Amino acid sequence: MRSATALIIGGGVIGLSTAYHLARKGFGRILLVEKDHIGAGSSSRAGGIITSLLWTEAGVLARKISLDLYRELSAELPGYRFQDVGCLNLFDPRSWLERTTLLPLYDRLAVPYEVLTAEELRYRWPALTPDDAIIGLHDPLGGYSEPSEYIPALAQRIAALGVELREGVTVTGLVEQQGRISGITTQDGVVEADMVVCTTHAWTRNVLAGLGISLPVKAFVHQRYVTTPLPAAVVLPAINANPQGGYIRPAAGNRLLAGGETADREEYRVATLDFQMTSLTAPDRVKADLAANLTPLVPALGQTSWETEQVGLICFSVDGEPILGPVAGHPGLLLGCAFHSGGFAYNPVAGLLLAELITTGQTSIDISAFSPNRFTADVTADYLATTVTQAHAVRRRH
Repeated sequence: MRSATALIIGGGVIGLSTAYHLARKGFGRILLVEKDHIGAGSSSRAGGIITSLLWTEAGVLARKISLDLYRELSAELPGYRFQDVGCLNLFDPRSWLERTTLLPLYDRLAVPYEVLTAEELRYRWPALTPDDAIIGLHDPLGGYSEPSEYIPALAQRIAALGVELREGVTVTGLVEQQGRISGITTQDGVVEADMVVCTTHAWTRNVLAGLGISLPVKAFVHQRYVTTPLPAAVVLPAINANPQGGYIRPAAGNRLLAGGETADREEYRVATLDFQMTSLTAPDRVKADLAANLTPLVPALGQTSWETEQVGLICFSVDGEPILGPVAGHPGLLLGCAFHSGGFAYNPVAGLLLAELITTGQTSIDISAFSPNRFTADVTADYLATTVTQAHAVRRRH
């Protein structure tokens, strides 16, 4: 393995994490290429929230590993600390009935959680004022990361471990020789590799198009905001406020960070490899709607205003699960994409799993539910032929 070359496409958190775990495993040459600068895509625009209380066994097991790794990285990366404030998932009575079916799964997998009434929520966190009908599912091991801390710290660490980082390199296609992926083409020519890992988020279908690989993945515009500073820090967990159509958490400097979807907005189709996240905009009404929805839950939000706005894309597969693993018929190629709104939450374990596939061909947990090969051609074609609004995508938050 020491003479082999692994080439990672994409300088977001999934690509950075893959490079980190490969380097930790002593893999040979590791090259990461990014068409812009490290973190220029949706990673720097993420909410950064993580919970392990997901909806499938594969997701729960993966997130348990992510949470362990975040704590390890917090001790290893200078300038970064995982904010272990817990993660609170809120439900109205109807959606809670659906979630209760998953509690036996959490019990079986030894995932800690607490079910809290609205009264208990108000007592535990006086800054919260949920309606009486709201139910809370608290993940005591959850929390959040600040992208502005995590991304540069991880990039600095992998560079120190010997990973080659090349920014400003646009991948125009993949090279296939004798039935195996053997490198990439760029504006400067061909770069050869023994393994290629594609972690290009919203650009993935464009990168793979030349190989005839089609994935049932759609992108949706997502916006997040950070407030002006409050007089004092608001003590809160990271909150997936599902009934309010968004999320909210503390942020640096006595601020609050919040984000949400535009349910009636149609999918965003990334037409070319030249697409930049900076071209995206959010309707003016979104920030007012988000504040109106979340202020009854967190009254402190009414004492401040939005200071910054960032707009990016989140990507969903047709079944809402990530796409991670080797591509049938194209040995030498691995994918890591479509992490819904949870790419930041998945990145530590996603990088580990991809590194395991490269170094041993096996993973420490069963990720067949994430396989790129699980979709039939008919399902893919039908999904891509349909225009979907965000309200009708499979809802997955962090």
